[in-house]
Amino acid sequence: MKQILSRCLILLSLILFLTGCSRSIASDISTVTLSGWQSSPEEKQLLEQVLREFEESHPGIKVKFEVITDQYMDVIKTRLIGDAAPDVFYVDALDAPLLMSHGVLEPLDDYITEDLDLDDFAPHLSEAFQSDGKTYGLPKDFTTLALFYNKKYFDQLSISNPPQTWEELEDYAKKLTRDTTHNGRVDRYGLGMTPELSRHYFMIKAFGGELVDQKGEAVFATRQSLSGLTPLMDMYRQNHSAALASDVGASSGSEMFGQGKAAMVIEGSYAIPYLQQTFPKIEFATAEVPSIGNHKGSMVYTVAYVMNKQAKNKEAAWELISYLTGKEGMKAWANGGLAIPARKSVISELGYEQNPLYTPFIAGADYATIWQEDEKLPIFMTHFDNQFLSALLGEQSLKSAMKKAQQTANKEIKASNY
Repeated sequence: MKQILSRCLILLSLILFLTGCSRSIASDISTVTLSGWQSSPEEKQLLEQVLREFEESHPGIKVKFEVITDQYMDVIKTRLIGDAAPDVFYVDALDAPLLMSHGVLEPLDDYITEDLDLDDFAPHLSEAFQSDGKTYGLPKDFTTLALFYNKKYFDQLSISNPPQTWEELEDYAKKLTRDTTHNGRVDRYGLGMTPELSRHYFMIKAFGGELVDQKGEAVFATRQSLSGLTPLMDMYRQNHSAALASDVGASSGSEMFGQGKAAMVIEGSYAIPYLQQTFPKIEFATAEVPSIGNHKGSMVYTVAYVMNKQAKNKEAAWELISYLTGKEGMKAWANGGLAIPARKSVISELGYEQNPLYTPFIAGADYATIWQEDEKLPIFMTHFDNQFLSALLGEQSLKSAMKKAQQTANKEIKASNY
């Protein structure tokens, strides 16, 4: 009887010991929540692979990754208000001023060490996530805009080089616009357009225009702004050498280019893997955006990893951010070709500077206009886009449309007490 009792006590002790060990191990593991969006299933798979590598090298940290598929910033803002936001999340440069000014992001300066080598980031990318001398995010990647052109269509017209100026682009677009089936209807346009402020702000700036004045009010209808937008209007309304994606039944500029319904489009580097995978037979090349008004111009878009100020385990959250934006993590992420890395050393190491498809995007980073203004930019963008499309469709003149965009934007800004 004593032997049985003794064995039971030993077994009970063993169970208690193992249970205690399990709890101890579990309590040593920190979980970091991470949210972002995805431009393609491949992007999600690639990031999940990078996160698995992070967890292997950081056995005390688990990452719970969530893709927010719709209304990303609205979801993030709602969760921040409800103290339910993820520990780490993506922030576009467009939205950074609003979040930085409202104190919902953790300043990263006290976490950053020399090992992170901040000088390795392209300066204007880092500056997009800094405010009042503090750093709130580290850029993960970027793209500029560049010209995509169909080499087959160029060869058919014996055009040997991409246009260098906007005047050349207009001339090429007229020649490349064709009724290939001879049914009296154009089925291939010279240029595919995306009628959004985020794509054309650099054209406004090329003529000295700005979005806001010193009072912080929208100024879309100035002579300079209209000069920057008039070339687009002329190509669409007068020359009929440009088209929108919706005009040809496509959902994007990249798609209309891939379908052969536009000979040229101005897109970001994300279009390269999309075209290669979706339209493998198309022969295309890229070039820097043609100069306009004797100025080189393009747009640059970037996204950063930021930390929620209410993150439960900030040290673990920082470990994740520093890995993803460090040289090792960024190299693993950018190796898939989906995005251009924000670090100069990783760009060189992965050979982007030697890849002729990517070199125009990298060259453009030196002079491109970053897509960021103050926290009112989403308001400017909404009113501009609505009215500019209306002008393109012939519902009103460009000047009238821009005056209306300016008035409605300023009215909303005033009502919002900015």
